[in-house]
Amino acid sequence: MATKFVVTLTLINRDLFFFMSYSDIENKLNSGKIIILDGGMGAELEKLGASMDNNLWSGRCSVDNPEIVYKAHQNFIQSGSDIITTNTYASTPISMKEYGYENHIEEWNKASVKIAKNVIDNSNSNVCVAGSVSTYGSWDRIEPKFLKPGFLKQLSILSEAGVDLIILEAMTSSTRTIETLLDCSNEFDISIWLSISCALDRDRNQLMLGYQESISNSEAFFYGDFENSINEFKKIHDGPILIAHSDIKVINQGIQIIKSNYNGVIGAYPNNGFFKKPHWNVVESISPQEYYEEAKLWVESGAQIIGGCCGVSPSHIKALSVLKN
Repeated sequence: MATKFVVTLTLINRDLFFFMSYSDIENKLNSGKIIILDGGMGAELEKLGASMDNNLWSGRCSVDNPEIVYKAHQNFIQSGSDIITTNTYASTPISMKEYGYENHIEEWNKASVKIAKNVIDNSNSNVCVAGSVSTYGSWDRIEPKFLKPGFLKQLSILSEAGVDLIILEAMTSSTRTIETLLDCSNEFDISIWLSISCALDRDRNQLMLGYQESISNSEAFFYGDFENSINEFKKIHDGPILIAHSDIKVINQGIQIIKSNYNGVIGAYPNNGFFKKPHWNVVESISPQEYYEEAKLWVESGAQIIGGCCGVSPSHIKALSVLKN
C-alpha cells in the first residue's frame, strides 16, 4: 500500500522572490549562456529507496513514493539545476495502457507535475519544470498512426498541468517514431526540446542514430546515419536538439555533427551505466570531476544545455553547475 505523502505548503508572496519562467531560459540561451539540466531520475529514485516496477520502471513512483520523488527533485535543485524534469518518462499512455493502468494516465502524470512544482515553490529557487514526453513503450513496434493518440494525450496533460516546456525524450527511437512525436508536438503552443540518442558503428567508424547505453556493457542498435537524421528533424523542428541516453564517449562527436548541420540550440545529457530491467546499473562510474571535464568539451563544441541522463547523480550536476556563466 502506498504511503500517504503530504507536502505542507507555506503561502509565498511571489512579489518577494524571482521565479524563473521559460522566457528567462530563452533569454539566457539567446545570450550564449549555459543552462544546467537535472540528472537521471530513475537511478536517483532507486538510490533513495524507491521500488522500480518491472514494467513501468520509475513510472509508479509519483503515486507510490511521492516523498522520494520530491527529495530527488530537491537534490538536483540544490546541486544547481536550472530545470528539473517531471517523473513522466515511463508514464506514457502507451505503456500504462499495455500494463493495465489506463484509468490512471491523467492522475499519475498530473501527480508528477504537481510534485515538481511543489518542490520549486518550497525551494525559493530560480528553476523551471520540463515535462518529459517519451517514446517509452513504443520501441518502434507500433505504426505511427497508432502512436499519435498516446503522444497527443501526454502532451496535452503535461501542458495543461503547467509545465514550462516539454522535452521530447525520443531516445532509442527510429526516425519515423521521432518524426511522429515531433508532428504531434507541433500542435501545442509550448516550447519543445528534442532529445535523441546516438551510437557508434565501429565497423564503419560512423555515428548513427540509435542507442548503446554503455559501450562496454550494452549492445548497439542503429536506425540510420546520425547526420542525415539531424537534417531530417530540422525540417519540422527548430527548438533545441539534445543528445541523451548515450554513452559519454560519443557525446562530443554528436554535438559537433549537430553544430555543423543545425543553427539552433544544442545540448547533451548522457548516461552513466546501463539498464538491466528493472534496475539502472552504474558500472565503471565516471567521477563528478571527470564528468565536468567531458562537459567542458561539449560546451567548447557548441552545447549550451548540459545535464545527465540515467545514472548521473546530483554530485555530477553540482560539478557541472560551475559552467554557468
